[in-house]
Amino acid sequence: MAETSLVQSIENRKQVRLESGLEDRMSARSFNLVLCGALVYGLIVNAVMVYFLYAPLQQLASRVGWFGWLLIYTIPSLTGIILSAKSSNPVVSFIGYNLVVLPIGLLLALAVPGLPSGIVVKAMVLTAMVTLTMMVLAVVIPNFFLSLGRTLFVALLVGLFAEIAATFLLGYRGMLFDWLFVIVFSGYIGYDIAKSQIFPKTLDNAIDCAMDIYLDVINLFIRILSILSKRD
Repeated sequence: MAETSLVQSIENRKQVRLESGLEDRMSARSFNLVLCGALVYGLIVNAVMVYFLYAPLQQLASRVGWFGWLLIYTIPSLTGIILSAKSSNPVVSFIGYNLVVLPIGLLLALAVPGLPSGIVVKAMVLTAMVTLTMMVLAVVIPNFFLSLGRTLFVALLVGLFAEIAATFLLGYRGMLFDWLFVIVFSGYIGYDIAKSQIFPKTLDNAIDCAMDIYLDVINLFIRILSILSKRD
């Protein structure tokens, strides 16, 4: 349910962004540089957290339990998304972005170091390859990706509910849903990149778009990592 709320909040933010004012416009080049810089920033922060925070988080995890980790992830993430949705101030949006990046980094820092390094590196390389491919395709055929918005949204919601039901009711632990979400989040990378180019070119929108693409990339990485670890 938390993941569903995040998805719906992000979709609502995109409509608000289209309706943003004409003030504070910047060039397309500056807009894309800020977007890419913010995206890389979020990924670097997560990498640093994974490298340095594994040991202390192991101790914390034994104290807070799974429900505590759910709160640690959900509350800041929802707060961050709400901040970016309600504000046209880039500083506030950047704070909201960090409120999404940091809890995700904590979860990654707890889980990733426990996996074989070869699997993690392979997942990173595959994620980078898919991301770059979708970026190129989004530039070449943007209208195709823009037409996928509703299809991707429905597929994501249905997949989330189906995965929750299959996991908790049937005990399913296979890779079917991982592959489904690899396809969905790959499509979302292309969609969000194409979508970012039709928003007003403001600093606030650049940061908000970076958050969307960051979430796509992170979710793609997690699903690829899940597939590789289950195969091992």
